[in-house]
Amino acid sequence: MPELIAPTVRLHAAWLAAHREWGPGLHEDGFGLRPSDEVTSPVGFAAWVARLTDQSDPAKPLDGRVRCTYRWIVEGDEVLGGIALRHELDDFLLRVGGHIGYGVRPSARRRGIASWALGRMLDEARRLGLDRVLVTCEVDNAASARTIMRNGGVLEDIRDTELGTVRRYWITL
Repeated sequence: MPELIAPTVRLHAAWLAAHREWGPGLHEDGFGLRPSDEVTSPVGFAAWVARLTDQSDPAKPLDGRVRCTYRWIVEGDEVLGGIALRHELDDFLLRVGGHIGYGVRPSARRRGIASWALGRMLDEARRLGLDRVLVTCEVDNAASARTIMRNGGVLEDIRDTELGTVRRYWITL
């Protein structure tokens, strides 16, 4: 059975295995990975995990980003994916990204994991006091659209953005 956990250096090798499965680039939605993050070395990975942890801590200063809670979707010691809950929306997130972003590694797809993880993060959004959340997906990502709709997403519109064409869904909590 999968579970959501806070990012941890303990799963460095497992995270790298998931990253390799996705292939080169920074396309693992829900992990908060930036082009400047160096995650292959233990020191770089630890710095990245610390940044993710700090971003959710109200006592820590932010670097121009919004507060965000990151969780990894794991089963045993295998990293299946990641999911992020942004505590508020800035102009960019309102246009492109929304409150929640997630990704499931290719070998773990078609098992309902994304839908399950999104449901758990909606519970967290309620605990934060949000009354509705915006979730977006690429226009041609039918699986993600179904995941969002299974969790109560109502399509607002389809928009061209600086990151491509996206479907925008609102979920009332």
